[in-house]
Amino acid sequence: MELSERKMIILQAIVRNYLETGEPVGSRTISKYTDLNLSSATIRNEMADLEEMGYIVQPHTSAGRIPTDAGYRVYVDTMMAEKDKEVEALKTNLLEKEERLDQLLKQTAKLLATNTNYASMVSAPSIHQNKLKLIQLSRVNDSQLLAVIVIEGNVIKNTLLDVSEQINEETVLKLNILLNTHLTGLSIEEINLKLISSLKTQAGIHSDIVGDVIDAVAKAIHDEDDLEIYTSGTNNIFKYPELTDSNAASELIGAFEEKQALSELVVKTLSESEETGIQVYIGNESPVSTMKDCSIVTATYDLGDGMKGTIGIIGPKRMDYEKVVDNLKDVMRQLDSIYKK
Repeated sequence: MELSERKMIILQAIVRNYLETGEPVGSRTISKYTDLNLSSATIRNEMADLEEMGYIVQPHTSAGRIPTDAGYRVYVDTMMAEKDKEVEALKTNLLEKEERLDQLLKQTAKLLATNTNYASMVSAPSIHQNKLKLIQLSRVNDSQLLAVIVIEGNVIKNTLLDVSEQINEETVLKLNILLNTHLTGLSIEEINLKLISSLKTQAGIHSDIVGDVIDAVAKAIHDEDDLEIYTSGTNNIFKYPELTDSNAASELIGAFEEKQALSELVVKTLSESEETGIQVYIGNESPVSTMKDCSIVTATYDLGDGMKGTIGIIGPKRMDYEKVVDNLKDVMRQLDSIYKK
């Protein structure tokens, strides 16, 4: 029998509450747990119907209710259908945004180099202080699970997990419930040893899978290996005699080509800038050893949802600082306007 919207809300509230507490759920708890604005008597009537339909059961006289297997099934099927739609929508949206942002940042680097006559760099946004939004496990075969991890900024990471024992769909669904109930909305710092131990205990013989998923979450959140940096105007360096010494120029060009030094500059800029703003490194203040004869002016841009990146201008110490700062501020305003509209 198809459940009414009200019965579905009450059933979902019972399941969620029972997953969190392990205690039978009463009508008073449901009245506080939902926004239905129903009396306890009305909720008791709905719960009686759900019990008659086989979705919940009363384990003791005058006690609350707990879900039956059929109740779990309705909850899981509904939840997973919603999550599937959410993930697919996120993937589509993410691909569109990534393509648009990629072109935008390349154009930004080129524009800054043209407008200032210095070298420029723009890093693609990385995620900071982000939290877990969703974990979705699914079977690939008898020995592998696919973990889809969605973190703030709608960044999606796919990880294949090897499992030592055969695992059926029912177990995968229960693990999805367990992990999402306890981990959604948390940062990696909030996923502490006590919580991990509790999850492993609840997972029983599948505790190793829980450990592997949490490791995958940590990697997804902290993975900075694929930092993308766009550069432009490197040849502008040769316009300034003080930077054309063969060794100095070679080192500067190398830094732009290999980009490892620029990655270190991005990490340092983001770690030192709690808010978006302008930072100026002059000569020996530079965090990049090959740029000690230069000045570097950087700004941190923020696209929301914890997505931040660095814009930088590299030129001689006698650069036109006012012009550079004005250009960086203008670019940050444009990024905010274009990306968030």
